[in-house]
Amino acid sequence: MASSDLEDLCSHINTKILTIKKTLQLRNMGQEPSLKSVLCKIGHEMFLANELLNKMEIEVEKQERLKNSLKEMQKCIERDYNEAQHLRENIPPHLPKAVPKCTVGLTVKSEEQSKVTEHAKKPTREPKFIKEAPLITTQEFEDVPAYMRGRLTYDQINGVVQDLNKAVVSKYKILHQPMKSMSFAVRNLYHRFLEEETKDTKGEFFIVEADIKEFTQLKVDKRFHCILNVLRHCQRVREVRGSRLVRYVIC
Repeated sequence: MASSDLEDLCSHINTKILTIKKTLQLRNMGQEPSLKSVLCKIGHEMFLANELLNKMEIEVEKQERLKNSLKEMQKCIERDYNEAQHLRENIPPHLPKAVPKCTVGLTVKSEEQSKVTEHAKKPTREPKFIKEAPLITTQEFEDVPAYMRGRLTYDQINGVVQDLNKAVVSKYKILHQPMKSMSFAVRNLYHRFLEEETKDTKGEFFIVEADIKEFTQLKVDKRFHCILNVLRHCQRVREVRGSRLVRYVIC
């Protein structure tokens, strides 16, 4: 074996021995109580340094994406600028001239004045009066004979009064409505209302059984007729008969 090879082998063995000695020293240092706090502090600082490096890496990636976005935006701006420059250099000579602001203002004012004048000319229509039956008072309810009142309650009677008023209002709103604004179904109702008029109901507000069924959920049954007797007694409605119809006139 050559002397150089022997020297290399000795150097390698000595390096290994030195490494083992340092490892043993470090192990012994880790077991010493006085050095444990130092090692823990070093480990904590290494952890913080690792966290900081991770954050820096994320920030670098974010800045890289932002840089790419800015490059794309720059390209778009340059393209728009070139298009605008091209339009500016190639404006056609036959474009219409701008209208002076004062002329526009005068036109707008004249239009507004004409609208105000037209609105002033139109007469305001006042809503036409529709008569309704007042509710029964508690005193009137107490004064109704027991045989007529039976088992009817105060609320039941006034509930029928409200339904009758609802039917009256619905009917006469149609009668007061212009013919041009009526649908086909409403126009049929309008003509029926006119056919049901008689000389005895002229100037009166009345409904028939068909109106009650058309405009309310009220059932025209035995109890309904008992309540009608009470309402006739209290002078809220009266009946006008003729042409096979019973007309309930609001008093």
